[in-house]
Amino acid sequence: MAEAAPTIAPAEEIAEALIARCGPEIRLALPLGLGKPVTLLDALTRAVARRPDVRLSILTALTLEPPEADSGMAKRFLGPARERLFGAYPVPEYAKRLRDGSLPANIEVAEFFMLAGRWLGVEAAQRHYIAANYTHALDVVRRWRPNLVLQLLGQDAEGRLTLSCNTDITADLLRDRQAARLDFLMAGETNSRLPALPGPGASLPREALAFLLQDPPDFDLFSVVKRPVGAVEHAIALQVAGMIHDGGTLQIGIGAIGDAVAHALIARHEGRLAALQQDRPFAAPLPRDLVSDGPFRQGLYCATEMLVDGLLHLFEAGIITREVEGAAIHAGFFVDCRNFYERLHALPPEQRARIQMVPVSFTNQLYGDEAAKRAARRDARFVNSAMKATLLGGIVSDATAGGQEVSGIGGQFNFIEQAFALEGARAIITLPATRRSKGELHSNILWEHPHESVPRAYRDLVVTEYGVADLRGKRDEDVVKAMLRIADSRFQPGLMAEAQKAEKLARDFTLPPEWRRNTSEVLDGWLRPKALPDFPFGTDFTPVEQRLLPALDLLSQAQADKRALAGLIWQGIRGGAGARARHVAAMQRMDLDEAATLGERLEGWALLGALEASERGQAAP
Repeated sequence: MAEAAPTIAPAEEIAEALIARCGPEIRLALPLGLGKPVTLLDALTRAVARRPDVRLSILTALTLEPPEADSGMAKRFLGPARERLFGAYPVPEYAKRLRDGSLPANIEVAEFFMLAGRWLGVEAAQRHYIAANYTHALDVVRRWRPNLVLQLLGQDAEGRLTLSCNTDITADLLRDRQAARLDFLMAGETNSRLPALPGPGASLPREALAFLLQDPPDFDLFSVVKRPVGAVEHAIALQVAGMIHDGGTLQIGIGAIGDAVAHALIARHEGRLAALQQDRPFAAPLPRDLVSDGPFRQGLYCATEMLVDGLLHLFEAGIITREVEGAAIHAGFFVDCRNFYERLHALPPEQRARIQMVPVSFTNQLYGDEAAKRAARRDARFVNSAMKATLLGGIVSDATAGGQEVSGIGGQFNFIEQAFALEGARAIITLPATRRSKGELHSNILWEHPHESVPRAYRDLVVTEYGVADLRGKRDEDVVKAMLRIADSRFQPGLMAEAQKAEKLARDFTLPPEWRRNTSEVLDGWLRPKALPDFPFGTDFTPVEQRLLPALDLLSQAQADKRALAGLIWQGIRGGAGARARHVAAMQRMDLDEAATLGERLEGWALLGALEASERGQAAP
């Protein structure tokens, strides 16, 4: 480890010094997500791009980028709101060059987890993806033997440096360096917007750094935009909330389902869950041995790789209160919305001390002080989302049927494995029963899939909006029936036929009538009167933008079907002046209130038709 204080210099000088000290082969281990010091990183990328005699290999994950909006409705919607929604976050230059094909041959990037859907169809990114469970990513980095680590750092009130958002792998790499198992330089960039959280291994002595950026720009942190929580997500969450044991352990992920689960748990704590669950019309109930209700008097303990906004709300609501070694939450990394960062910053010191950042070798596995971890993680519920599930209980979470990597396995398998290793623990996989793609409805429950992220030997609890399938230790025939029971009724006959053809279901089996109620219309009829919030924890979308979101989703689905698109245009024309008056603010927001060309008039009519249809809860015509 370096003995002197770091050299403080501008980014360009640090980049040249790093090249000089690391030599012609730079192997850069770069933190995932928010932990990337973009100013330093871009300076190094530019310097290496000018030096064909130097090679830069970057090993990282979760490169953060706002969605592209180069044309059409996406450009009209996101263009004026991009900075407000995502922050003025500087996308790393390597990502921009990789995407447009201008990354020079002497720079390569490999990721073990991708921002969901952002690298589909990008050949270099797909070819260089590394399939690794999160806890095994450390071993990948170790075998790769980095000679450089760059990291974005926080500072506490006393000016002490902290790994802040990314103790996940860096804390263990630093321990390896201290034990002389690895030898690398480390350079850092501070950002005053980054909350400084405590935790074992989270603090960073200045002498651990070779270089520290002079006058860091304090760029905006990437803000994850909250998506609306609809009836599907709320229905899933109302069931999950009834399976979390008071005094137990919780892990949930980011996104609409995670927000919905946190909202439902708060409703339960406040005595409102039973009323929300009342009159549920679907046949698949909660497993009797898992039913839990009432407020959280003992409180929950959280061991999670990712600290998300939903967990912070549960902490603030007095639900996550059970402490283990002084912490109610142990987490490996964080990235979320702007409000999340602000609330972390504003926590009183005594509350901030109860949220501790640790490596994922602590959160994602039981190895190392296993007895203490087992005692702490009692009645654990690990809640994670999937893309698809098979009728035999296999889980698809990261890749398409064609082999394109959508995101990565991350820590999902780690927590499912813990659920099988811990007494009383369960893995809860959530997924909507259906999805729309190119205007067509598809089932997310399939007979088979060429790739399974989690093999069926680890099948446990699967939750859709239509119920819970308890699969652990069950015979294949019973698993098939349980999955059919929570599938959308429009797809049940075809799925049943596949299972019967494969001799996994008796030929004379028929679907009970009460199973055939699994439709979106029945779901909407149950939950609409309950007036559940679209954004349980707030949003950066304006009221007009919130009104536009379902219409734009409807319009997006119609783009793949000329008849559906023509139907929306006709609805817009037929709506006339009355429809324009009702939706004038939305049309103005999209700059389509005064169309100048035929193309703009067609866009305007289509949007108007989508606004009218979504207001009535219609699907695309």
